[in-house]
Amino acid sequence: MQETINTPAGQALTPPRHIAIIMDGNGRWATQRGLPRTAGHKAGAETFRRIATYCKNIGVKYLTVYAFSTENWKRSETEVAAIMALLKRYLLEAVDTMEKDHIRLHFFGDMTPIAPDLRALARETDEITEHLSRDDFQANVCLNYGGRDEILRAARRFAADCAAGEKQPEELDDALFSSYLDSAGIPDPELIIRPSGELRLSNFLLWQCAYSEFYFTDVLWPDFDEAELDRAIAAYHHRDRRFGGVKK
Repeated sequence: MQETINTPAGQALTPPRHIAIIMDGNGRWATQRGLPRTAGHKAGAETFRRIATYCKNIGVKYLTVYAFSTENWKRSETEVAAIMALLKRYLLEAVDTMEKDHIRLHFFGDMTPIAPDLRALARETDEITEHLSRDDFQANVCLNYGGRDEILRAARRFAADCAAGEKQPEELDDALFSSYLDSAGIPDPELIIRPSGELRLSNFLLWQCAYSEFYFTDVLWPDFDEAELDRAIAAYHHRDRRFGGVKK
């Protein structure tokens, strides 16, 4: 495993342990080419596959991607159906290779509204790879996910445990609350990347991003490549991460 990237200046950089990406710009990419929006999502899915492989090869341990938000149901039925079909096809292909390639796959989000067949397939991929080592690469796919919704669901679970007498309200701290989130047991992302020129979080990982560094680029997600990821990692290494303290 490579464990580093090399900058154009010849500098070797260690990648962050956890990178998160808002996969944005598929629709605009397609529109610019006179193609249906569904073609953009197909191209974006291939970009995810390529970037995930690259992250694994350079030593990133966790890659979290925003695939479908709680707000994306507002899109046309045709577009939503195309996104779900792409995800189903990807999972069917991945089932045969994840274990062999030592890739763990995990889902964040409320799976209740997802079609039963896709929900079952997501659960199957989770189960297939749950025995793999924590040292293996893990891709987290945010499906029907929203940061506010995740926090609300976590709060409800904690409240239910309190009502059952399993927890006490005064026990609650950052670590305990984090254990109720979809990302329980996973370190917060050091780097969050957003392609497409938009400068907002769009309800993504609101709890986990407290001390994340952000990298924004005008590149649309289907055009996002390994070189752009290298630039994001290089920018991350130029940040002064003080976590609220003062540099000595």
